[in-house]
Amino acid sequence: MHYGIRVLGIPDGFRGLVENRFQLLEDPDVSGILTLGGTILGTSRDKPHKMPMGNQILDMTGVAVANARAREIDCLVCLGGNGTQKNAQRIREAGMNVITLPKTIDNDVIGTDVTFGFNTAMNIATEAIDRLHTTATSHHRVIVCEVMGHKAGWLALGAGIAGGADVILIPEIPYDREVVVEHLLERRKHSKRFSIVVVAEGARSVKEARDGKAATPSGAENSNDVEDTRKKADALHEGPHLVQESLDSRIARQLQQLTGLEARTTSLGHVQRGGSPSPQDRHLCTLLGTRAGELLADGEYNVMVAVSGSETVPVPLEEVSRGHRTVPADHPWIHAAELVETCMGNRVRRT
Repeated sequence: MHYGIRVLGIPDGFRGLVENRFQLLEDPDVSGILTLGGTILGTSRDKPHKMPMGNQILDMTGVAVANARAREIDCLVCLGGNGTQKNAQRIREAGMNVITLPKTIDNDVIGTDVTFGFNTAMNIATEAIDRLHTTATSHHRVIVCEVMGHKAGWLALGAGIAGGADVILIPEIPYDREVVVEHLLERRKHSKRFSIVVVAEGARSVKEARDGKAATPSGAENSNDVEDTRKKADALHEGPHLVQESLDSRIARQLQQLTGLEARTTSLGHVQRGGSPSPQDRHLCTLLGTRAGELLADGEYNVMVAVSGSETVPVPLEEVSRGHRTVPADHPWIHAAELVETCMGNRVRRT
């Protein structure tokens, strides 16, 4: 459907907006991109209200809005996760119309049943876990696989269940190390010679949760913010940062010491974020994108296009930008995992 809307692409996200970089997008420019991962425009994690400019970090929100208005843009369409939703809300509060779409592999955006990118990442993580079974069974090892997810464990939980993980540790359920050790030893006792432990990068022990210890430096909202903080600090000559032991390495080391079982680690990192999108994500993007087009044509702004059941619906942006959508303690995925005797790091057993 053609609405007579002129579409301008902004290279490198909010950075391009602040730097006044735009390009006209026409049909040939977007033909065939459905099968591509990533973005043809490029992106950045710069925030308009905290943007590195030379040797300073400045609030460039006003500049971003002024640049959009100078190009006679009626509405900014922003695709992204929680950071993007919050930044879009700030742009809206500064007087610019916006529409957002929920894009993150963490699946943690409030107001939508699912985000695009999640299904593809879960497929990739599940395939990796499947492949780890080969080495784990052949060498009788414990293999700890770290997947993304700092504040929400959707990806670790979903891929862990699909991949038949024996232990799944997520941020929402602080884990007791002794419970995990007991579970691994019990498996060995019953002639199960290997174990797969799937760990979300934001998983914390009971003690860490009790002490309020975060998995990232103070002020960082997610794992990507950690990298951003380090880069910006280096750019401003704030000095070097210590290299810390990775979570998967620390957990594997502890489990090997306490169980006497040989342990190995695998961190999937950005592998989860790449490649061609799954058919389900392509389908979802098409549904969300066409709904966004309808809203733009109708002049309905300042919402996120969300998934609710089988429908796509507009959700007020101020509701979306309030936090993260985490895994509820009574979620059916957790219940199912425990019914197949997957250890979640606690002693809860549902019957």
